[in-house]
Amino acid sequence: MPLREEISFCRICMGHCGVVLTLDEQDRLVGIRADREDPQTLGYACFKGLQSVEAHNSPDRILHPLKRMPDGSFVRIPLEQALDEIADKIRAILDESGPEAMAGYKGGGGYFTASAVLMLRDWLKALGSDKIFSSATIDQSAKTVAFGRIGLWPPGRTPFHRGDVFMLVGSNPLVSINPPFDTRNPTKRLKEAKARGMKLIVIDPRRTETAQFADLHLQPLPGEDAAVMAGLLHIILGEGWEDKEFCKRHVGDLDALRAALVPFTPDVVARRADVPAEKLFEVAELFAHRCKTGAAASSTGPDMGPHSNLAEHLLETLNVVCGRYLREGDPIDNPGVLAQRFPRPAQVVPAPRWWEHSYKSRIGGIGMLMGELPTGIMLDEILEPGGGRVRCLISHGGNPASAIPDKKRVVKAFNALDLLVSIEPFMTVTAQLSHYILPPKMQYERADLPFWLYETMVYPAEPYTRYSPELAKPPEGSELCDDWYVFWSLAKRLGLKMEYLGVPLDLENEPTTDDLLRIAARHAPVTFDEIKAHPRGLLAPGEPQFVGPADPDNPTRFTVMPDDVRDEIGALAAEKGKGGTFTHRLAVRRLRDMFNSMGRNLPKIRERVPYNRAFLNPDDMQAAGIGSDDWVEITSDHGRVRAIAEADPTLRRGVLSLSHGFGGLEEDDDAYLADGASTNLLIPMDRNRETINAMPWMTGIPVNVRRASSWPSNA
Repeated sequence: MPLREEISFCRICMGHCGVVLTLDEQDRLVGIRADREDPQTLGYACFKGLQSVEAHNSPDRILHPLKRMPDGSFVRIPLEQALDEIADKIRAILDESGPEAMAGYKGGGGYFTASAVLMLRDWLKALGSDKIFSSATIDQSAKTVAFGRIGLWPPGRTPFHRGDVFMLVGSNPLVSINPPFDTRNPTKRLKEAKARGMKLIVIDPRRTETAQFADLHLQPLPGEDAAVMAGLLHIILGEGWEDKEFCKRHVGDLDALRAALVPFTPDVVARRADVPAEKLFEVAELFAHRCKTGAAASSTGPDMGPHSNLAEHLLETLNVVCGRYLREGDPIDNPGVLAQRFPRPAQVVPAPRWWEHSYKSRIGGIGMLMGELPTGIMLDEILEPGGGRVRCLISHGGNPASAIPDKKRVVKAFNALDLLVSIEPFMTVTAQLSHYILPPKMQYERADLPFWLYETMVYPAEPYTRYSPELAKPPEGSELCDDWYVFWSLAKRLGLKMEYLGVPLDLENEPTTDDLLRIAARHAPVTFDEIKAHPRGLLAPGEPQFVGPADPDNPTRFTVMPDDVRDEIGALAAEKGKGGTFTHRLAVRRLRDMFNSMGRNLPKIRERVPYNRAFLNPDDMQAAGIGSDDWVEITSDHGRVRAIAEADPTLRRGVLSLSHGFGGLEEDDDAYLADGASTNLLIPMDRNRETINAMPWMTGIPVNVRRASSWPSNA
């Protein structure tokens, strides 16, 4: 049977690894390998992405639209009939309750589909609803809060590939790719940076794969990131290691910051975070004194924990007081290709505090972040009675029933919906609760561009972009659609006037995927057809961009200690400690072989990760009489789960590491062996939420761990 090879790139995450596909004469995907000639990822592709053959051809893949029956079973339904019924139900809800009863949730499958990445947002806007939620606000929304309170620097931080130091807090990019670390073949890029002399600092309770390359590794207790950041700032300002000239010109309230940091002495922080005080000093000295360029950055570790908004604010304050930003005359390595370029002067943009002058939710007056409502209030929007209650939710490429804490409340909320629609290729936990499942084409069956919303993070070193045509055909006999088609066809049925990215859509004549990609690429310095002509991508032509001079009359300064941050740091200083009678703290953990809940059904992934194990330090296990492969019961002040223990010498004592993204609808030992344990059963959603972004505490949670022999009959 003749085979052929085609060049493409993977779109399950921001790595965008170049790949070579093998297809048979029926255009069926039969093989995939890393593209050694790819100019960005240089022959790298991760295990997860290389399972796309199994994903495309999986017997578990949903190949036809499904409708849930009253008994919970699903029956096949033609796509156009499903869309007719969905439109009729939406019309009835709109007539009875208005547009505020409509909401949407976007996950990774939606983010990494360039032709539809903002389609859900624009469709809801056409309906008149602002209720869009996403995985981004149940993940790292503290970063948006931090910039919203501290101010913006248009040129950005010193990039990873140009700094002489890089600090990672609660981030393991060698396993889970995360900008602003260089995501293009991350291990190779890190080795190159180390070879040129860059120093790496890692702050993480585990000696992660990334921490093994660190010059300094600090291992605090989970949930103490805000205190650690405050302690580092206390040392830096006390020693006079701040960038004095930068602070004088660009920081407006440095004295207020100094005053707020007084309680966070090295000894106090050392006791609280359970780290050596001298190690704190070493980290501060290396970052702020011995090195002069290079930034601090974080991932889910601090952003999912207690005081996450404060932790992220203080981390960015480290960058501010040390002046770790591009300056006038510095080159902007990638000023953007698909996204429209803009001037980047070396000056502060005032703290925008978007949430204060946006649409406000009826739940607590919570405002919007990144044009979205925080996912932390989504359940309240569904369950809280009264005008504006959400009755319909469209889930685009996401699995919110797995992502959102307090699983029992999630199930209750989703069962309370009049209409739940999932655009999803597999029977996820969310899909099981849906009234309709609309299966989309998978990544190599559709034309695509890179994740252009964050293209400068995906390709940080040069103005690069690329295009992939649809290469594999959907399985024979299937009835799939492009993601965008769901929103376009519903808009047509509902008689809406809809724009996409500010361009009016013709709702009488169906567009092609390329038509929508052409809209996304309309600001590029080359034509869309020119982009399509380069299978391995191209560097955009045009004049290089440099950081511009500041307006000499610009009065704006960074606000490192606004009133609400001062209140939060005061509350942190007054805390008497967490834990009480609890013995451990739960820590989030990324797994090399999985990406959130995606791919759990694939045989090769299940072979490596059949369920999420409870990782513990070997000394903790010995002290508790727990052996590897023993069942353990994990309890918080909200719930309990059971899991199988495994010794992990890279984990510090006092920490339990159990990965998110697992668990099904059932809760017993057999269900664990099939689906793993849901950490969301340990986490409440009616308390322990941050202000501004309603972010729940999902790591750093006090728990008890004990050996268990069998599942209790009254569980």
